Amino acid sequence: MDTLRDAQRQLDQRLALAGPEDTCRGLFFNVVLDGLKDLAGHDVEFICRRAAGERKFTDFFSYPVSGFIRLGIAALPLVGARLGGDEAVLRWMGTHSTRSFLNSVAGKTALKLAGNDIKRFVNQVPISYRAAVSYGERQVVWTGETQGRVIFKRDFMPPAYHEGILSQVLETLGGRNVRVRGQATSALDSVYELSWDKAAGR
Repeated sequence: MDTLRDAQRQLDQRLALAGPEDTCRGLFFNVVLDGLKDLAGHDVEFICRRAAGERKFTDFFSYPVSGFIRLGIAALPLVGARLGGDEAVLRWMGTHSTRSFLNSVAGKTALKLAGNDIKRFVNQVPISYRAAVSYGERQVVWTGETQGRVIFKRDFMPPAYHEGILSQVLETLGGRNVRVRGQATSALDSVYELSWDKAAGR
């Protein structure tokens, strides 16, 4: 399947299902827009900011996730080639969103509670998402010492985006040879198989 058309289709489908009550924090908009400016310049940032529907976002205010989806739709043709494809754009957005969250009060609290324990941190993923977005449910199921599954229900970003988030989490906590593979199970549901190798001495 054509990657651009598939990524576009996924975002368009989720945009059609998002309501005004489905919101996410402004910090996710800001970190992606700042990253786009660094990556491709002010013109690209301006186009994507206009697509998102706001001139300015406040980090801890909540905004309709439909704006974040539109931001992604605008970014695909603008930076897909330089990031290695449109699925890579979505992963990049997830990675940057995670870095922003981990630097927020909620993210720092989660890191502090987890220490260097990856499983303990991943167990907090459902709570962390609830602090960042108004919609959906997440469940963690462990299938081994360094492997597990995260199940998403009613989430508005495609699997590649959450692959970026989960990979960044595992790498931040010191996981080696991180592997995250997501698959959509319905229009707004998905499941993520994740695994990693322990760093020496852990």
